[in-house]
Amino acid sequence: MSPARRVFFGLAAFSATIGVAHAANPTMFRDAGCGCCLKWLEQVKASFGQKAVIVNSTDMAAIKDKQGVPQALRSCHTVLVGGYVIEGHVPAKEIARLLREKPKGVKGLAVAGMPMGSPGMEHGDHREAYKVMTFGSGGQRVYASYAASGGTHAH
Repeated sequence: MSPARRVFFGLAAFSATIGVAHAANPTMFRDAGCGCCLKWLEQVKASFGQKAVIVNSTDMAAIKDKQGVPQALRSCHTVLVGGYVIEGHVPAKEIARLLREKPKGVKGLAVAGMPMGSPGMEHGDHREAYKVMTFGSGGQRVYASYAASGGTHAH
């Protein structure tokens, strides 16, 4: 293979690796009255450089039911990206990790509720501990933990 061809294929492989997060523009389903959803989306868009489709809904429970989001993991918004369901205030780096690793039996990630200090829920220095959970045919498990001090520990 010629050096030029090797560089081309090398760049293509590199682009494919870093472009995983750019695979598809997210679609966010949200209640029009919820402002934290848009704050979260701004952070995700800043991380991924994507455009997003925003769908305001008056029946978020029906959307969550259709997407298979477990009751215990529900939050304020539901996002579809790269074939996965992202529920609530999941940090952008965990979404990128999911899209890169594509773990078997995982339909999506969720941060239950609306923990203070999670992306889009920043208010001063107060940060609650929270977990990013996987859900799907493989059940539910901790994907990453975020401490009240603001630190993180991936599992």
